[in-house]
Amino acid sequence: MKTRLSFIVLLIFVLLLFVGFSLPVAAAPLVQGFQTATPQPDGRILYFVQEGDSCSSVALRHGIGITQLRQFNTRLDENCTLTIGQQLVVGLAVLEGPTPGPAPTLLPATATTTPVSGTTEVCVFLFDDMNGDALRQETEFGIAGGAVSLTNLNGSYSETQDTVSEIDPTLEEPVRACFLDVPGGEYNVSVAVPDNYNATMLLSYTLTVKAGDRASIDFGAQSKTVPVNDPAEDQADGRSSVLGIFGILLLLGGAGLGYYAYRASQPKSKLKGSPLTKR
Repeated sequence: MKTRLSFIVLLIFVLLLFVGFSLPVAAAPLVQGFQTATPQPDGRILYFVQEGDSCSSVALRHGIGITQLRQFNTRLDENCTLTIGQQLVVGLAVLEGPTPGPAPTLLPATATTTPVSGTTEVCVFLFDDMNGDALRQETEFGIAGGAVSLTNLNGSYSETQDTVSEIDPTLEEPVRACFLDVPGGEYNVSVAVPDNYNATMLLSYTLTVKAGDRASIDFGAQSKTVPVNDPAEDQADGRSSVLGIFGILLLLGGAGLGYYAYRASQPKSKLKGSPLTKR
């Protein structure tokens, strides 16, 4: 009887060992399906914060990392604090143009005192959008190291210039990349930002200019922030750690059962004075 009991206990111990080793390996992060909202006309996919949401849960729900969530929403503080009803950008739909985002700022065309000569002037300014609101403030100046391209849609004109961060000392205004003697027509304006910047609006814009006019367009970009850990990876590591600890506890429990079975199979000591001793 004791031998049979020992065999059953040892069998349970082996099964517990097997389960303890297999659980951490089989663990995998669980991602619940979530249907995102319809993209806005500018390509942005919006989400409104609900009770119990955090930056990690919102990012995981939409299949992005915290780094990308912060890049989409540059006004988030360093603690990534959310409030119920807060509007977050959680994705950008693929639209026509190289980089989705808010449209560039097109300043009203202003007539010059130069007589109409059949050409126009197009000036482009790439500014440091420090607060990420896609609107240029007086304290946000130019970014050097980028490139601006102006191309007529019919292919008759194409020029490229570098962006600058200089200030005109006479007017205390930023220096813009200006294309002179541009024939009237429909053009595509494209901007390439430096590697250490992220665009805060669309980097491609189509405009129509008429002879004698002067058009100005502003594009914004923001300096890249310090990367943070991906929440999906963090949660997967956390779940694996918890399951690993659970497996260790199962192993300890199995070892205890094995020790108990071993003790139960040993003969009882019949010492003098023991209640098991019969005279």
